[in-house]
Amino acid sequence: MFVNQLFWQAVLAFLVLPGIVAFVVPVLLLASGGSGPILDVLGLVPFALGLVLLLWCVRDFYVRGRGTLVPWAPPQELVVTGLYRFSRNPMYIAVTLVLCGWALGFRSRSVAIYALAVMVAFHLRVVFSEEPWLARTHGNQWLRYKAHVPRWIRLHCRHDRPHA
Repeated sequence: MFVNQLFWQAVLAFLVLPGIVAFVVPVLLLASGGSGPILDVLGLVPFALGLVLLLWCVRDFYVRGRGTLVPWAPPQELVVTGLYRFSRNPMYIAVTLVLCGWALGFRSRSVAIYALAVMVAFHLRVVFSEEPWLARTHGNQWLRYKAHVPRWIRLHCRHDRPHA
């Protein structure tokens, strides 16, 4: 079976970008002694959820957007389906969940601090780099999407009808 070059770029992008941030760095932090002595199974919940969501987002970038996570081969189409209907940045949320899973699972203060730093970095990247690029690249389609889908996640119910 023939697999195109974009597929391999998507796999490589997954291994390099979220692979390093969500898996390699936490393992290195844990190996340096920044964890509790045992695995707390509570950490498996956000870890597993984050991993599933992350794989779903990578798939949507590849299938729906016809692109990858890497800047040199970004999605050609604005991805607005799947998890992107609920958040404009579900991939970053997924990585954050994985990091929280590491921190909870190993009771690691260093991984928790790292997770917080990564969250701040994600927010700054989104606000100052990704959103301006999406506005330039996708114009009105981006503006409509941005108006209806929150940057991160909506924590309250939104009603389309005004209350009487």
